[in-house]
Order: sequence, then C-alpha cells, then structure tokens
Amino acid sequence: MALFIKGYTQVIPRFNPDTLQTIQLDSTVNITAERLSAETFIRAVTTDTSFYQAFRNMKKYAFTAENSIYTYDKKNKVNGKLYRKIKRNARAPWITYLSKQDTGHVFKKNGKYELYTAEMFDYIFMNAYQSAYTSGSAMGKAADKNAGYKDKLKTLIFSPGRPVKGLPFIGDKTEIFTANMRQYYDYTFYSATYMDSIPVYRFKVVVKPDLSQWTKDGLMIKELTTIFDKRNFEILGRYVDMKYSNMLFDFNVQMNIEMQYFGEEKLPAKISYQGNWNVPLKKPERASVLVLQRDYHSGR
Repeated sequence: MALFIKGYTQVIPRFNPDTLQTIQLDSTVNITAERLSAETFIRAVTTDTSFYQAFRNMKKYAFTAENSIYTYDKKNKVNGKLYRKIKRNARAPWITYLSKQDTGHVFKKNGKYELYTAEMFDYIFMNAYQSAYTSGSAMGKAADKNAGYKDKLKTLIFSPGRPVKGLPFIGDKTEIFTANMRQYYDYTFYSATYMDSIPVYRFKVVVKPDLSQWTKDGLMIKELTTIFDKRNFEILGRYVDMKYSNMLFDFNVQMNIEMQYFGEEKLPAKISYQGNWNVPLKKPERASVLVLQRDYHSGR
C-alpha cells in the first residue's frame, strides 16, 4: 500500500495489487501553526460523519468499479483471484458486468466464497452497488448469521477510535483517544499534497517505539493515519494498521481508503486491504482486496 509515504513497505510481505501513489509529503517538518494541535485533529476524527456519508452518496451516481480479490497460501503465494469490472448505473438495473473472472481457490463447490473476507467485502460494496440511494443507512443492516460481525466491521472501517461493542476482549481496544490510551501513542501532523493538487494535512497516530513488547502486543491499533483537506477540514483518506492475538483469534490487517471529488461532492475512489485472520473452527484466511471507483457521472 504505497499510499501515504513514498517508499512505504507493506506490513504483510506479499503481492500487492495497489501500486497507485496519491500523496506526497511537502516536508518532514511538523506544522507549527498555533491554531492546530493534536486535539484539533482528534476532535475531527472522532466527530466526522462525512467519510461514511461519501459511501452513501456514491449511490446517487453512475460510475465504473474494479474489484480485485486475491487469496494466498501459507507462503503468501497467490492461490486464488477474483476480478470484476462493473458499470454501476444511476437507476435500475443497477449494475452491468463488463468483465468477471476467477481462478484458483475463490469459491466453494456450492458457489459460496471460500473466505469470509471476500464475503465481507461483497456485503459492503456489491450490496451498495445494487441498491438505490436513500436518506437512511446506505449499506443497511446485515440479515444473515454473521450480521453482528459485519456491522462491527463497518464501525472499524468508518469510525476508528470508537468502541466496537460485542467483540470479546477487543471491544474497547479501538478507543485509542481515551485519556488512558493516549500515553501509548505518538501524534504527528504534516503538510502534504494529495492527488497532485489538493493541499492536505496528514495526521498520524502510531504506537510509541520505546514501549515494552508486552505493552505493544496489547495495543490493537498500531497506526491510524488520516488525510484532511486543508480547505474544508473534511477527511479525504484513512489508513489503519491493526494487529492482535489472544486465545480466541489473531489477526493482522492493514486497510486504506481514499476519496476524490466529483464537483463539490466527496466520493470513494480507492479501497485497499491486506489481512490475515485465524479464528476457531475456521481455516486461516489470507487475502488482499483492491477496489477502484472512477468516472462518476449523473446519468446512466
């Protein structure tokens, strides 16, 4: 995910479908403007609703989407790939497949996904592609046996820093901005340029390097980086690195989400994901996902 710092190295060493470069730091010197502080950015991160709203608003438009899902073996070699290029229409019928192909270990014999990761991304994106915009929740509530976990995933993606209720042993570990948790993190913010032209701030929250390994292991969110448009202080991008292990499960996930403007409206442009999961009664999952959405327009 070479997205927020030129030369960034992946946390999970494997094939990386995301090779786009969208942000470049202006310098390595912290901003010293008196009106800005870590508290300014923390308040913006924890109160923002525009990031999730952008995913709701995309359903107003026609656009082209490319979805790539890769699965891996124990040696991080690709053993499955699903690629879809979709034309999303502004009205029903909502989608037209321009290309669709899969190879290797993607689907079971009954047609269901081999991996829960792929199912989750379909729940978030394919469901959104195939429904109309409403003033309520764009992605709705999941109705299957995994409903609770799918809705919790949305909280992790769209509201990092808030508690995720109902996840054993980790529900409060996402609250990295509480008074108790702040002692474990460093906060930095820089001036940068996004998409070659948009002036932005990059606010980075990262685990302090001098903590004991035992303390580091107990912190689920290793890094949370947020990109703010300087002109209106809305969030244009988010990168989160999460890693945790206990007696029930372990996971190592990095996710990046970036927006673009269509006129004055902010809309999703790129979502990339790398993740390893290991939970009881399920085989370990290793996957990466790249979602690109472009060519937004109002008509069919």
